[in-house]
Parts: sequence; structure tokens; C-alpha cells
Amino acid sequence: MASAIAREGYPFLIFSLITAIILFIISSMAQGNWLIIWRALSVIGFLFALFTAYFFRDPERIVPYDDNALLSPADGTIIDIREVEEPLYLKENVKRVSIFMSPFNVHINRTPLTGVIDFVHYHPGKFLSAFKEKASLDNESILIGIRDSKGVQKIAVKLIAGLIARRIVFNKKPGDALRQGERMGMIRFGSRAELFCPLSTEICIKNGDTVNGGLTVIGILK
Repeated sequence: MASAIAREGYPFLIFSLITAIILFIISSMAQGNWLIIWRALSVIGFLFALFTAYFFRDPERIVPYDDNALLSPADGTIIDIREVEEPLYLKENVKRVSIFMSPFNVHINRTPLTGVIDFVHYHPGKFLSAFKEKASLDNESILIGIRDSKGVQKIAVKLIAGLIARRIVFNKKPGDALRQGERMGMIRFGSRAELFCPLSTEICIKNGDTVNGGLTVIGILK
């Protein structure tokens, strides 16, 4: 069972707490206007620590297991659904569902279906706003190819860094088995996740919908 806070967040949380405590100690020794300034800085430090704990939250979820369903790989808002060519792993035209993850969303990424990681490709790139279409091609990203447990269906998930997010954490490797809804990584501080699936997939969401990783059904495999 995971902790309430993702392990990737502990260095940030510890640093922000130590900084806030130091600022508070300094403020306790200050006088006059300096007292107000240092006290305000310590309050900001504690607020940042609280935001860090909130951002890196890692809630447990009851996954609705279904071999025919593709669950959302991320929490966020659907910003684009279209047909595209995926040239690296699927190597054909597919349906692509793009999810924008704001700094206020849970940032743990989860696998859409049960299967095995077939392919991993890291693309160094820019840090454009994750809301822009160009971010899908130009930004730093990791493409993960997954084959289902029957070896029949193939999908891909792309984790894309954004304007603020500068670090993609991916905890798996080719050959690793995945269970639907399982944690497989995270992107820090606002980003984008994309799901690539066969053209025959029945898409169950629309632009503007709010989705939850490991819970919301994005599509039904046919």
C-alpha cells in the first residue's frame, strides 16, 4: 500500500519544512519591521510545505478492473481527442486522447490496462505549456508501449513535461508486467498525458470532461 504522499515528494516536503522552520526561528529573534518580514516569510514557507504535501498526494483507488476497458492514465481534463499517426510503437493511425494535468490534480500516472511493457522511448525536448498541441511533439516526454495480457491489443501512453513540470518520473522498464490501474510514474508540477489506442476503440469521454487515473473509463476496446 502506498503512503498518503508519493515518495518523490518527500525531498521537496522536507526541504520546504526545514526552510519554514529556519525562517520562523529567525523571525522569533527579529524586532520591528524585520519581525513582520521574517514572520511573513515563515508563513509563506509553511504554506508552500502544505502545497507540496497536497501536490504529491497519492490516494488509494478502487480500480474497476475490466479487460475490455481502457482506464485513464492520469487525473485531469480532456483537452483533445483526434486521429493521429503514432510512428514509434503502434506505427499506424490511432485514436489519441490528451489529458491536461494542472498543478492541482493528483500527478500519479496509472496503466490503462493489464499487460506487459513492450516499449519505452525517452524524448528530450522543450518545456512548452502542456495545454498547447505542439507540446505533444516538441516537449520532453516518455512513450510507453503496452501489450495486453492476451498479447492481442497494443496501446501506448505518453507522459509529457510541461511549462512548470521539468521532471518525468517513470518507475518501470520493458518486460515489466502491469495490472490495470497500477501506478507507473508521475510528472511534477503540471503536465500532459496522452493515451493512444486502436481506431476501433469506442471512446467514452469528450472534450472538457474531468477524468481520474485508474478510475475513469476512457474507451472500450473492440
